[in-house]
Amino acid sequence: MPVSLTIAELVERFPDFRAALLVCDDLTIPAERPAALDALVSEREQAARAAHGGTELADIAGIAAWRAAYKGFGIKKTSYRCSVERLMKNALAERPLPRINGFVDAYNAVSLGAVACIGADDLERIAPPLAFRFARPTDTFVDMGAEAGEDPNDPPKDGEVVYADERHVLCRRWNWRQDARSIITPATRRAVLTIQTNGAGDLEAAVADAVDLIGRFCGGHVTTGIADAGHPVITVGGR
Repeated sequence: MPVSLTIAELVERFPDFRAALLVCDDLTIPAERPAALDALVSEREQAARAAHGGTELADIAGIAAWRAAYKGFGIKKTSYRCSVERLMKNALAERPLPRINGFVDAYNAVSLGAVACIGADDLERIAPPLAFRFARPTDTFVDMGAEAGEDPNDPPKDGEVVYADERHVLCRRWNWRQDARSIITPATRRAVLTIQTNGAGDLEAAVADAVDLIGRFCGGHVTTGIADAGHPVITVGGR
């Protein structure tokens, strides 16, 4: 089934934003990180420390670009950082990347290597078309990171950039935290993944890396497309 993505609402204010859409079919996702993937993740962590050790996070090009983008829609609190900044911060502090499952661990390795933001959702649990857009009053969001006892219902603020399907927000603050209703699990057979850059980083190389690692560790078939200011609406054909 083809999946459409638009970034049209954002291109005037954020002309450097680019988003790759990867539609992944016929997946077999390991519940535990395979040994070969574990070794690769360790290599990416070591490479991140070699490339950026001793550098302030704000001086890493990919992270600086996202910090500027966040300020562009009103995020000033340091508690809200993009997904790849959190990964990079852990890697530089020699804290290992989290172990989730074979699919998520693979794309986190891509994210760290490319210094690009990546997220994914179970395609059977969402309602395309998809959009990076500004929040709407009716938007809902269930925070996958809510602590015990906290209300996970946390709708976005006015003017916030979100990633959404036809029913609800899939990721708040552009690429800060994902919704709990469509997370990737070992039971996922079809997934949609986005790789995002905002004026820094080699998006095409990150896409090729993701296709390779997903194929190696989760099997299946991946089709891809890239939305940018010149082509803000794309459709990627799944099987």
